[in-house]
Amino acid sequence: MATSLLLFSAICRLIVIVGLTLHPNDFLFAGTESQLSFNRKDIQAASLDFGKMTSIEPTAVLHPSSTADVAKIIKLSYESAHGFVVSARGHGHSINGQSQAANGVVIQMSGSRGTPVAPEVSEKLMYVDVWGGELWIDVLKSTLQYGLAPKSWTDYLYLSVGGTLSNAGISGQAFNHGPQISNVHEVDVVTGKGEVVTCAEDKNSELFHAVMGGLGQFGIITRARIALEPSPQRVRWIRVLYSNFSAFTHDQEYLISLHGQPSSKKFDYVEGFVIVDEGLINNWRSSFFSPSNPVKISSIAAGGNVLYCLEITKNYYNHSDPESVNQEVDALLKKLNYIPASEFTTDLPYVEFLNRVHKAELKLRSKGLWDVPHPWLNLFVPKSRIADFDQGVFKGILGNKTSGPILIYPMNKNKWDDETSVVTPNEDMFYLVALLRSALQNGEEALTLERLNDENHQILKFCEEQKIGVKQYLPHYTTQQEWMDHYGEKWSQFYKRKMEFDPRHILATGQRIFETSFTSKMKSW
Repeated sequence: MATSLLLFSAICRLIVIVGLTLHPNDFLFAGTESQLSFNRKDIQAASLDFGKMTSIEPTAVLHPSSTADVAKIIKLSYESAHGFVVSARGHGHSINGQSQAANGVVIQMSGSRGTPVAPEVSEKLMYVDVWGGELWIDVLKSTLQYGLAPKSWTDYLYLSVGGTLSNAGISGQAFNHGPQISNVHEVDVVTGKGEVVTCAEDKNSELFHAVMGGLGQFGIITRARIALEPSPQRVRWIRVLYSNFSAFTHDQEYLISLHGQPSSKKFDYVEGFVIVDEGLINNWRSSFFSPSNPVKISSIAAGGNVLYCLEITKNYYNHSDPESVNQEVDALLKKLNYIPASEFTTDLPYVEFLNRVHKAELKLRSKGLWDVPHPWLNLFVPKSRIADFDQGVFKGILGNKTSGPILIYPMNKNKWDDETSVVTPNEDMFYLVALLRSALQNGEEALTLERLNDENHQILKFCEEQKIGVKQYLPHYTTQQEWMDHYGEKWSQFYKRKMEFDPRHILATGQRIFETSFTSKMKSW
């Protein structure tokens, strides 16, 4: 009873603030344990994200206890005379305020107040049903109890399922299994009309394809059925260096071309990163390398200070024959043209490898270097133009200072479903280039937020002027024309889906794709 009275009071306050015209009794979440919070701490937490570049305050934050709670708040907006915007927030790892809701309601899908539905694993059918706000680290913990694990990952596991599926979800396994959205059997979605729809490839397929990589524009994913595979127990993790970009990309492309081969004939993970200075040892992805290693970066770099690191793994099981694993790895390495003295190898549990970035996060948090602005830029670059990108960006615009990793690795387009909302370059292979940099106030002008943002603009301008044909991953634009250019020939389909599933433009207004009559001006720092 007390919970209902508190919620009744909160909704009455929301009515006053946004000018709704329905009777308060229509809004009461009778019999639920959900909480529509106006607590200042909750509102402030929902007004920020990992990017730390934009502050957008909602009016309230909903902590749902079920899909029904999500549906009720959206239906309330959809059926009211004036309405209010609604955005889903997982771990808050967006960069440019995409999960925020100006003067609206943020639905906190992940958090310390518990998960509405615990993961349910089907050993027989090899899938797991999970709440949309479940973090991937907790999905992994649940499935490992059955000796199973999802096939495709992101590098960072403290992200929500619904959040990564709304973008695509990529890591070094994508060349083989495709992005995370290619490994989903079905989802429950709450549309912008407040309707709860179960959809899959063969059931309500238009909505299914829309929400996969749909940036939250068509509905909020409250349940996802994720494909599983038998989990390996250990990983052979290898890094090798290149000074020649052509040799580096040739080897990466060769390795991902083996995706159709038996597991013994290919690596299980292929990524890479760019080193534009001698800051490798201090880079948060570089703890793999030993500071005492005799190989000096400057002594092996050629054609400037730029080096390229290929990162690969071989998964195996506790019962695997160690000698067979060694032979498989050696046979693959012999086909590659890296710098001979640069091979670094380690062996570790599968879980420790998947969760490797969290260890680095804890180190950065201890130094006060995690909660800083993150002007990230993620691009899909066509294979045919990756050498031009290298010359213009890695060897040109970036200079010789970094404040975070610069990832680069190719993917196979045939592992992506073109019916989804994601747009990628129209070539058989394309590269992810991710500049995952942090703005630091340490006295170095090259690492300030202003300088890094300016470099991002220079990179995008260079790509436009050179007609490289990049597509942004985790895209960020400020005008609808830019979004139309981003989606290209997919725009008409994207627009049609929006009109069908969120006709009042209630959802995910932080993406700035569609105008809505009840948003207010956003405040940026």
